[in-house]
Amino acid sequence: MLFLKEHLSGYNYSWTNESTFIGMASRRVYDRYNGNQLLFILNLYASSIEGFTVNMGLEIEDRLVNQLPIGKMSEISVLHWLNQTAPLTVSNAY
Repeated sequence: MLFLKEHLSGYNYSWTNESTFIGMASRRVYDRYNGNQLLFILNLYASSIEGFTVNMGLEIEDRLVNQLPIGKMSEISVLHWLNQTAPLTVSNAY
């Protein structure tokens, strides 16, 4: 399942450079307020989760916005950080 802009919570994101975020994660600096980059990272991470749901995507979004350590991190570092956080809550809803 692909997590879309319409699935995101009410955070205030900027929506720039959409075409930049394709392929694999790189050493590009991650901007937690760029909605396109957040969706890119979220969907890369979600692609490794069997049975991924919208609720799981919302949990990942919350982690990226509210729990990711402050400071400059690359996209690769953000994915590593996500892999080291607690497992997602499995839900059959949505």
